[in-house]
Amino acid sequence: MKWLLRIGGTLLAVLVIAFFIFRTPDTDPAEMRAKYAGAPSQFVEIGGGVTVHLRDEGPRNADSEVPAILLLHGSNADLSTWQPWVEALSETHRVIRFDQVGHGLTGPDPAQDYSRQNYADDIREVADALGLDRFIIGGNSMGGKHTLAFAVAYPERVAGMILVDGSGGPMQPRDEDEEKASGNIGFTIARMPGVNLIAEQITPRALIAQSLKQSVSVKSIVTDEMIDRYWEMLRYPGNRAATMARFGADYEAMTEAEIAALTMPTLILWGEEDRLIPVSAARWLDQTLTNSDLVIYPGIGHLPQEEAPDATIADVRKWLTSLEQE
Repeated sequence: MKWLLRIGGTLLAVLVIAFFIFRTPDTDPAEMRAKYAGAPSQFVEIGGGVTVHLRDEGPRNADSEVPAILLLHGSNADLSTWQPWVEALSETHRVIRFDQVGHGLTGPDPAQDYSRQNYADDIREVADALGLDRFIIGGNSMGGKHTLAFAVAYPERVAGMILVDGSGGPMQPRDEDEEKASGNIGFTIARMPGVNLIAEQITPRALIAQSLKQSVSVKSIVTDEMIDRYWEMLRYPGNRAATMARFGADYEAMTEAEIAALTMPTLILWGEEDRLIPVSAARWLDQTLTNSDLVIYPGIGHLPQEEAPDATIADVRKWLTSLEQE
């Protein structure tokens, strides 16, 4: 019995030592703000004790009939994912983007509420704080889900939607090739009970790099700078726990009836080689929505706004022009 206790004690000591060797601590909020919140960043208080990190750029003519555009990032990303679009679109449109709760410099929700309705309400509160009445809303991946959720909850405020490889609809079956190509190590770990608790404390940079490379087809966009940003933002205090809470919850899809009832103009942009949300989901959305246009990009993965910025910007501009001519 004594030798068993000794072995057990030795193993425990080794595990404790290994934990402290490999542990990746939270980043320092002040350092992260200094690094990532330069002009034109601002911090805006909304309901529930949340202070949102956002950027609001482009013309502010109150008399203009051109609607503002609000953009939502995907899971574990932040507002930086839209930089190419903002640089181009803010020449003619007011463009707002913000870090959603559990992400970026906004940090976790104080109430730990990561439901689709809470995300939709946060969008409403940000819009109210900025004086936006009716606007175009767009999102990538999880941001697409929250775009749909906001449109379902507040359709009168949506002048149009842009869905970029967006989730939110019912899960679509994958064909054999899509199933073989699917997968993302970071998201897989976040869904594994027990293992995800370890990942809250031990999050190697190499894991983030691999996860990003699995998400895109244009590997050249995964730079050291991009990896560092994702790795540091994930480790912003509370964001790792928020990630595990989101992935541990049931998927809250909009129903087919809810999506079919949306009548606002919608632009659907999709990477044909998306390993996370297959292109079949894009075709389903296009068939289900009553007023949509679909563009599919060959050779592009889950982040078309970054993998194919010129092509996606051109298609968005064309769509915006069609709206203004109606």
